[in-house]
Amino acid sequence: MSKENIIEHIGEDKAGYHTPVLLAESIEGLAIKPNGVYVDCTFGGGGHSRAILDKLDENGRLFAFDQDEDALANIPEDKRITFVPQNFRYIQRFLKLHKITKVDGVLADLGVSSHQFDEGDRGFSIRFDGPLDMRMDKRQPLTASQIIGTYPERKLQLVFEKYGEVTNAKTLAKLICEVREHMQVRTILQFKAMISPIVKGNPNKYLAQVFQALRMEVNSEMEVLAEMLLQLNEVVATGGRVSIITFHSIEDKIVKQFFRDSHLRGLDFENPFVQHAKGQLWEAVHKKPVLPSEAELKSNRRSRSAKLRVAERV
Repeated sequence: MSKENIIEHIGEDKAGYHTPVLLAESIEGLAIKPNGVYVDCTFGGGGHSRAILDKLDENGRLFAFDQDEDALANIPEDKRITFVPQNFRYIQRFLKLHKITKVDGVLADLGVSSHQFDEGDRGFSIRFDGPLDMRMDKRQPLTASQIIGTYPERKLQLVFEKYGEVTNAKTLAKLICEVREHMQVRTILQFKAMISPIVKGNPNKYLAQVFQALRMEVNSEMEVLAEMLLQLNEVVATGGRVSIITFHSIEDKIVKQFFRDSHLRGLDFENPFVQHAKGQLWEAVHKKPVLPSEAELKSNRRSRSAKLRVAERV
């Protein structure tokens, strides 16, 4: 399939659920074998999955993971796809349950879907009022409201510094701890009103950074990414490819280090129960990350921070 034909899939996500970023580039990076076995770690609206299925023959298989129950409505009627309603941190466990020990490729689009941003009751966006939730998996207990209401001041500061790069994270954390003594913060509007006195610079940019930090903490996004990456050493067959799209410098740093070193030693997200690989197991397909084209940047503003890294198992 040509790049132009792959891009046609952008409009196929049900009811505009999500516009896949770097769609053609990530699919091309997988170098898909028609009879291969592939994993889409972040099914969402199914755009990347449909593009993979179009390159598979009747013997090919696709396993699609998504912890968001809203994604269930987007599963295509295709016997080649197996949908796993779980977080991709469990990739190896569920592949083993389906008698799969090795796959030919893995794709992960780590961004929040357009659907999640556009649904006010999910709590991801600063544009709407709604519960201060931010859970991608509604089965998990921790919400953004609980973080604001219970985290110690120092822990709040670290969350905003690390995941949002908020310049006045210390002041923000102190204010939250002072105000919550007198009121409970359960909605987006309440939270925005709570922190309005100390917003710095462009309000929308500032709030976006704060919300990003809370979302990443609620969903343990960096820990989940690290766990998944470390499993790829065992899951991906020799010659298999991995395409990972990131939207944050921390994510990109983790992916870059893993492809370079085959482990994540020295990072806060290291899992002590995972055995580290010996030797170099991955070879980068591109020297630098692939960025969206000018055309994509114009048509989809949410692609502006996206970076694609592709590596091959050696």
